[in-house]
Amino acid sequence: MITVLGLGFVGLTTALGFSKKGFKVYGIDVNQERVAKIKNYEVPFYEPHLDEALREELGQNFIVDASLHEAVNDSKAIIICVGTPGNPDGSANLTYLLSAVKDVFEASEGDFKVIVTKSTVPPSTVSRKVKPYVDQLNQQYNKPIGLASNPEFLREGYAWDDFMNPDRVVIGVEDERSKEVLNQIYLPFNAPVHYVTYNSAEFIKYLSNTLLSTLISFSNEMSMIAEHIGDIDVPSAFKILHQDKRWTGAPANMASYVFPGCGYGGYCLPKDTAALASIAKENGFEAKILEGNLRINDEIMDFMANKIAAAVPNKEATIGILGLAFKSGSDDVRLSPSKFIIEKLLAKGYSRIVAYDPMANEVFDKEFKLPIAYADSLESLVEQADELVLLTSWAEFKQNKELITSKRLFDFRYAFAELPKPPVAAESVA
Repeated sequence: MITVLGLGFVGLTTALGFSKKGFKVYGIDVNQERVAKIKNYEVPFYEPHLDEALREELGQNFIVDASLHEAVNDSKAIIICVGTPGNPDGSANLTYLLSAVKDVFEASEGDFKVIVTKSTVPPSTVSRKVKPYVDQLNQQYNKPIGLASNPEFLREGYAWDDFMNPDRVVIGVEDERSKEVLNQIYLPFNAPVHYVTYNSAEFIKYLSNTLLSTLISFSNEMSMIAEHIGDIDVPSAFKILHQDKRWTGAPANMASYVFPGCGYGGYCLPKDTAALASIAKENGFEAKILEGNLRINDEIMDFMANKIAAAVPNKEATIGILGLAFKSGSDDVRLSPSKFIIEKLLAKGYSRIVAYDPMANEVFDKEFKLPIAYADSLESLVEQADELVLLTSWAEFKQNKELITSKRLFDFRYAFAELPKPPVAAESVA
């Protein structure tokens, strides 16, 4: 009774998750290469546990060989998980989303169904752009179709558990028939369901993502201030900050964000932070913190490239890059800080750059085609490099401290920083 349009990271996780909960789920994607892989039990990207779920659900509750017409008309909920890429001005490109909405109207017949936007869009997008479009199509086609906004809160590397065991479900809905359908499909999850306005649902998603992105940029700004002041042990300062009891307990894992690094990347944080700043300006408010957040994220990468250049005047030195994915546990290289830092080093004249990532070598090379070499192992990279630059905090790197620190290391993730031990009190003299 559910159709999922778009079988990327969010869509496939969503489709398999609802299927696992016992719903009949249709998966639709215009990318036939992706569909062919899924039909062959291949997950088109790396995400733990999805391959097992696909093997169990495909051909059972999960169906990918149906037409859009069949899928839509055998469903009560049509969940749209298509891309909403950022425009040059930071606003969200709604082309794919609105096209999917129209496709649903053209295919739909008979009973009431609800279109659910799960694609991430800035606050007021549904109320000001999607709902008026749905109202227009309702008049044109005269079909009973409702609308809801249901943002995702999935972390790459943990998406399956996040979907199957959500800490909360947020639904923007403004009519009872749509609310009834959404209530039915989320009933098996036994999680708090918050029914709010369209704007509130979108805002909660951006509130989450922009908080995380702001915390990262705040920490990086503090690390640059500390470097300029001097005589400050930056990683120790942050590790001591984390001892504040307000950061402890489950699920208070915020400490991983309040720590300096080389900037945030991936699909969500850069796009969503820019989009919220853009929508604020559209409504007459200049979001200085968000704009500063984005500026700091660029400046930290310049800062690190300049730091390497100041320490390594020899442009013939071989620079070894440790990590290409935007974070460990993922092969995602979208807007990876490694890409931008490598480009800055190339622009400064460092032509001998070799990189190694446990998972993302091929993806990075295919995506960016930078004039660098790739090592097939950590040992090989260390052997070739004169200088090492750690940009992704993989467990493999942390487990090989002795090997990696055998060369000069620019540890921009502070992977080997240790909390200083408290001084031992002197024994009293009797």
